[in-house]
Amino acid sequence: MIITTTPTIEGHQIVEYHGVVFGEVITGINFVKDFFAGIRNIVGGRSNSYEEELNTARTNAMRELENRAQRLGANAVVGVDIDYEVLGNNNGMLMVTASGTAVTVR
Repeated sequence: MIITTTPTIEGHQIVEYHGVVFGEVITGINFVKDFFAGIRNIVGGRSNSYEEELNTARTNAMRELENRAQRLGANAVVGVDIDYEVLGNNNGMLMVTASGTAVTVR
């Protein structure tokens, strides 16, 4: 499966559009990660625990996007956009949404 942020794929022709597909992940950040991220906020530096959580959520959203495109018969997704939001009490939930257009290319 070809997944790209561009509206076309060089060297390929889009022969069928299957519609917009999404991959959404909402995940909670646990107390331990919050605690250590709070320390990082005070002393400075990168928060590896939050970066890992963000990377995992993004990977899972992209995997869900790909699976939904495959179920529609697509072999590529073009125009992919990834959005991040925080939700819930004290912004304790992370939402990652990936969207794009499922297409068949040749």
